[in-house]
Amino acid sequence: MIRGIRRRFIRIALMVLALAMVLVTGIINAANWINVRSELWETMSNLSENGMQKGGKGGKTRHMRNMLDESRFFSVNVYSDGTYALNDISRVAGIDSEELTRVAQKALNSGRTSGFVEDYLFAVTERRGGQTALFLNCETKLSRVRRLALISALACVGCILLAWLLVALFSSRAIRPLVENAIQQKQFITDAGHELKTPLTVISANMDVLAMETGKNEWIQSTQKQVANMRALVNELIYLSRLDEEDARLEKSELDLSKLVRETAEPFVGMAEFAGKSMRLDVEDGLRLTGDEAMLKRLVSILCDNAVKYAPEGDGIVVALRRGGKGIVFTTENALTKPMDDETLRHLFNRFYRADASRSKESGGYGIGLSVAKAIAEKHGGSIRVNQGKQGRLLFLCSLRS
Repeated sequence: MIRGIRRRFIRIALMVLALAMVLVTGIINAANWINVRSELWETMSNLSENGMQKGGKGGKTRHMRNMLDESRFFSVNVYSDGTYALNDISRVAGIDSEELTRVAQKALNSGRTSGFVEDYLFAVTERRGGQTALFLNCETKLSRVRRLALISALACVGCILLAWLLVALFSSRAIRPLVENAIQQKQFITDAGHELKTPLTVISANMDVLAMETGKNEWIQSTQKQVANMRALVNELIYLSRLDEEDARLEKSELDLSKLVRETAEPFVGMAEFAGKSMRLDVEDGLRLTGDEAMLKRLVSILCDNAVKYAPEGDGIVVALRRGGKGIVFTTENALTKPMDDETLRHLFNRFYRADASRSKESGGYGIGLSVAKAIAEKHGGSIRVNQGKQGRLLFLCSLRS
C-alpha cells in the first residue's frame, strides 16, 4: 500500500508539473510566433504601400526601417491571361531564379491571395492589366521560431525528467507523515485484534458454561452468535492488515488453478441451490499459476460467496476461469435485484462499504470481503474490477499473472 501511495504521489506531482511546463512552453512559443508573424505582415504592408524600390525608407519606426533594410523579397507580375513573370529579384541575390519561379508557381496555383509558401510570405495585389505578387523571404525569422520551439521543447522534457528524478528521491520524505499514520493504523488494528481475542474467548467460554448449567436460551444463543461474528470480524481485520504490509510473504508454489477453482467453488453450487438459485462452473482445463494456494482459495471463496448472497432468487450465477492475454482471468457473474449506480460501483472495494446496508446485515457481511479479494489479487501481480452490463448483471473480473 505504501509503495502504491508513493507511486501515486509521484504520478500526480509529475502530471501537474508536466502540464504547467507544457502550458508555459506553449504560451512562450505562441507569443513568439504571433510577434514574428505580426512583424512579417507589417513588413509586407510597408513594402506594398511604399514601393519595393524604396527599401527601408518607408518604415515609420527605426525598428521597421531596419526590418525593411534587411528584408529579402521579390515580386511577380501576373497577367490577365494567366501567365506570370519574375519582376524584381535584386533583393534576393544568390537565390536561383528557378527556385523563385517554383515558389511563385506553387503560391499562385494554391488559389490563395496571401499566406506562407515554404519559407516565403506572399500577398497578391491588384494592378492595372493584372496582379502583382510580392514574396518576402522569411527563412531567418522562421528558423528562429523553429529553433526556439525545439530548444523550449527540449528544456521542457529535460525539466520534467529532472523533476521526476527529484520527486522520486524526495517523495518518501513528502509522504512520510501519511506513511507513519498508515503504519500506526495497521499496528493498531493488529494489536487491537490480538487484545480483543482474549476477552472474546473468555465470553465464549462463559456462555458455554452458562449454557451447560442453565440450559440454552435465546439470550445465550444471541450472545454466542455475536461473539462468533466479532471473532470473525477481528480475524478479517488482522488478515487484511497483514496483506497491506509491503514485506508480506506469500507461500508460493506452482498450482493447478483450474482444479483449485473447481474444488473451491463446488460447495457454493449446493449453497446456491439451497437458496433457490443456480451456479454454473465454466472452467478451462490446464491453467497453471504460481501463487499462494490459501490466498487464492480465499479469493475464489469471497467472490463466489458474494455472488450467492446477493444474486436474486431464481438467478443463474456463472463462475468462469479463462486464459486472457498474458494471464488468467477469473470471473463471477450474477444478476442484481436493482441496478447499481456508478458511484456505488466505484466504492465496492472500499473497506466497510456496503452497497445495501440492510441486505448486508441480513447476510452477515462486514464490508471487508471485497477489500481482501482486491489485496490478494494485487499481491499476485493482478487486479480486480467490477462492471455492470446492460442487462443489469454484475460482473467481477479478476486478472492474475500466470
